[in-house]
Amino acid sequence: MSEVKLKLDNRRRGAFYLENEGKQVGEMVVGISETALTVYHTEVDPEMEGKGLARQMLDAMVSYARKEHLQVVPLCEYVHLQFRRHPDEFADVWKK
Repeated sequence: MSEVKLKLDNRRRGAFYLENEGKQVGEMVVGISETALTVYHTEVDPEMEGKGLARQMLDAMVSYARKEHLQVVPLCEYVHLQFRRHPDEFADVWKK
């Protein structure tokens, strides 16, 4: 499995994504402003579910947000659930 990559357009919209053998198998759709990183949707290829890919993308996104001093707006159901389950782990980046 390759590392999580970030691809953004000129309006700072895009996704964190994972590829396996040249095929995209996971995507976390985001938008970035001056102060916030909004997560809209997370999706993993059904054949690859249960392998921790969504968590890999979550960790990469949170790491990026910390490095760039951004607050995360978790509109995505998966990310919001993880933030609620582990509030101490994400307290520094969670924009409530």
